[in-house]
Amino acid sequence: FYLTPPQVNSILKANEYSFKVPEFDGKNVSSVLGFDSNQLPANAPIEDRRSAATCLQTRGMLLGVFDGHAGCACAQAVSERLFYYIAVSLLPHETLLEIENAVESGRALLPILQWHKHPNDYFSKEASKLYFNSLRTYWQELIDLNSGETTDVKEALINAFKRLDNDISLEAQVGDPNSFLNYLVLRVAFSGATACVAHVDGVDLHIANTGDSRAMLGVQEEDGSWSAVNLSYDHNAQNEREVKRVKMEHPKSEEKSLVKQDRLLGLLMPFRAFGDVKFKWSIELQKRVVESGPDQLNDNEYTKFIPPNYHTPPYLTAEPEVIYHKLRPQDKFLVLATDGLWETMHRQDVARIVGEYLTGVHHQQPIAVGGYKVTLGQMHGLLTERRARISSVFEDQNAATHLIRHAVGNNEFGTVDHERLSKMLSLPEELARMYRDDITIIVVQFNSHVIGACQNEE
Repeated sequence: FYLTPPQVNSILKANEYSFKVPEFDGKNVSSVLGFDSNQLPANAPIEDRRSAATCLQTRGMLLGVFDGHAGCACAQAVSERLFYYIAVSLLPHETLLEIENAVESGRALLPILQWHKHPNDYFSKEASKLYFNSLRTYWQELIDLNSGETTDVKEALINAFKRLDNDISLEAQVGDPNSFLNYLVLRVAFSGATACVAHVDGVDLHIANTGDSRAMLGVQEEDGSWSAVNLSYDHNAQNEREVKRVKMEHPKSEEKSLVKQDRLLGLLMPFRAFGDVKFKWSIELQKRVVESGPDQLNDNEYTKFIPPNYHTPPYLTAEPEVIYHKLRPQDKFLVLATDGLWETMHRQDVARIVGEYLTGVHHQQPIAVGGYKVTLGQMHGLLTERRARISSVFEDQNAATHLIRHAVGNNEFGTVDHERLSKMLSLPEELARMYRDDITIIVVQFNSHVIGACQNEE
């Protein structure tokens, strides 16, 4: 049975969110104009998460996509916690002291982040006290370590990723007297999540990536055409450097068993991730935690098994690879997306589709007929198809939605085929996962005028 176009639209638009950076005195002082984001589930419940926030005590904006596996618990925790760890890592010493003194004396805290959230973006209230205490321990350590130097953004990102992963592991080992929380911290630690995060501050763009979600820059060339610049590398078996890194970290005797069927220890696709303590803890620690944990944990097959050839853990790290890019006026947008998008679309097509959507200008390739005999009917068909492609742009008010429509509904000509889109969106839950993955996308639009002005000042 087919979905009508309005039904397709209501499915595609259910999770869309847009944020425009406010202007002050008619001036926009941010290098970010705003962003569009959206999610399309394949898993039930969806295992992807997304986050966006403005840093209030330092300059800059944080945006990220998180792809969970073995459940959504870890992706959920990382999506609500990681930005606080990054923001705290970036704060100057005096501000950290102010915050600590406020907590000490029970005064109101300086807000650190302004979140930009869709109503469906859930925050776990039950765990907020636990999460806050772990974060506070972190900033207390940063105060004690004060070196008086200003924090380097790259270093702050790496420290925040590693510290949060460490806290996730520690909380699960310590457990919690509250049985609900105890089960929660264990579910977070035993599931896993990849993360791809952008920090934008003026012309400085940093991408911190752990796993196989991706960041891509959309660049407008002088002739108006669009090109894509990769700002992250997948951490999986397709990345030779990553395979080499994993092999370097373990004895030569394990060389054959480390990567099997393109998976870590034959099991895990990403070679870096948060959580996944099955690939990080010693066997003794795993057994001790599972045995003393709640009964629900014992019933879970995933927590009981030990990966094969498990000799020298940890096999997995959450340490991100950080790439820096200095923004230029021709850098028009940034796409952050989980692998659900990249499995279906090439980055060059993503750059073109988003670029044309944002500018409303279609670079019409001349219709190539070559040496073929084409009937007028076929020619008419090609032109009608082209007209339909242009009109479809107007039904989306959100660049991420427009991209999802293409990712799910594209035919071999690179145009959206309503019949295909309808089929893919009406698949029952248990089938959907066989045809596609969860897709989460954030499209950040840059302000070329501000970027140009920053460049001129330099």
